[in-house]
This record gives sequence, structure tokens and C-alpha cells, in this order.
Amino acid sequence: MIGNRLKHPTHWLTILVILLLSSILVNVILFTVGRSYYLQLNAVRLDPLGLKFFEKAPSSQAADDQQVLLFFGDSRAESWPFPQNPAYYTINRGIGGQTSGQVLARYDQHARPFNADVIVIQVGINDLKTIPLFPHEKERIIADLQANISQILASAEQQEAHVILTTIFPVGEVPLERRPFWSDDVPPAIIEMNQFIAQQARPTVTIFDTYERLVAADGRMQDQFSPDLLHLNKAGYDLLNQELNVLLDQLAEK
Repeated sequence: MIGNRLKHPTHWLTILVILLLSSILVNVILFTVGRSYYLQLNAVRLDPLGLKFFEKAPSSQAADDQQVLLFFGDSRAESWPFPQNPAYYTINRGIGGQTSGQVLARYDQHARPFNADVIVIQVGINDLKTIPLFPHEKERIIADLQANISQILASAEQQEAHVILTTIFPVGEVPLERRPFWSDDVPPAIIEMNQFIAQQARPTVTIFDTYERLVAADGRMQDQFSPDLLHLNKAGYDLLNQELNVLLDQLAEK
């Protein structure tokens, strides 16, 4: 009976239509993703460090009894909502898509002028996500990331700022359109980098282990915090801000 139904022209036409629509859908998704990356690439060519990203200075200044808190890094820093802490006047200078090299190179323009008392740094995933594209460069990518973080810390310490250096967030589930450009080498590289970050603790640098608070048993970001592969949702940031406020209160008392 099944064989007879498949021989009917109507059934073959239905199958062909489904295949055609599926092909169109896949191509639309790939075009959308490709266009996004193409636009991002050319935006970087026009402004490699993102120096024009912030056209206006903050509209107000810290009160006499407030310390200046600066968020600095990539999109994970850019998207971080300000913790509700009256002891701090908060500024954000995160830029989405940036590698640690870009973040380091714009320190003098986007971080130094504020003379922040505390700088929260979240950086690194945009370096590590290139490993699937350049697998033979894996060791160099990790080594460069370590060197860049060390130099960012040195710049902040030179200004006598206290750094809250966060570990790199885990990644979420890899969507279908990104699987050809992804590999299982990324999560272990995150763990390796977080071990390096943990070793940077000292009187002027507090390590905030965001990874352990966000990771699930399978090594991915917990589903309730993961809107996509690389980012964190409001619930995730709310969780982190609870701990961050504890750290900030401790620093404010010193």
C-alpha cells in the first residue's frame, strides 16, 4: 500500500515541494548569517578598534561619595546590566565582537580617561571561537590571549585601579548554521584559559569565577541562562550581579 501511494504523482509532488521549501529555508538562514558576518567584517575594517563606537561621554559624573566602576571587554561586558549599588558610578565600555587584542589596543582611549576605581573585565571568547577556523593556530591563539589579558591587567594596575577579572563564560548549544564553523576544541580552550585567569589573583586583582556559576553538568551553559551560543540572558546576569555586588561592597569598604 505504501509503495502504491509513493508511486502516485501527487505524493512525489508533495515531497519535492517540501524539499524545495526546506532548501529555501536553509539558504535564507545561511544568507542571513553570512550577511551579518560580512557587515561585521567591513565595520571592523572601517574602525578596527571601535574607537568611534562611543560618540558621547557619560552624561553625568560620580558623586563625591561614589567610586567609579567600569565594565570593559567584549559583548558579554557590553550587555552586562549595571549592578544596583549606590556606592558606585558605573560606566560601560564593552564592544561586541572584539578580541582581546582589540580591547587591549583601545584601553588608552576607552578605559584610561575615566580613572576608574574598579574595572570589571570580561574578554576572550572572540579569540577562542576562531580556533575552529584556524586549528593549527590554537596554541598561538591561547598564548596571545593570555598575553593580552596580562597587558590589560598591567595597564589597569598602573592606574591604581582594582580589577575584577571574570572567567570566560561557558558556551551554549551550537546552532545548526554554526556547526560547520565550530569544533569541540573550544570548550577545553575555555577551561584552559580560565585556569590561567584563576592564577592572576593578587591584591589588585580579584577573580570572579562566572564560569562555575553558569555551567551545566555537560559543560555547556545552563539552558535557563543561554539565549544563544555565546551570550547570556537577563537571568544569567542577575545571578552574576548578586555575587558581583558582594565583591563591590567588599572593595568599597577598603
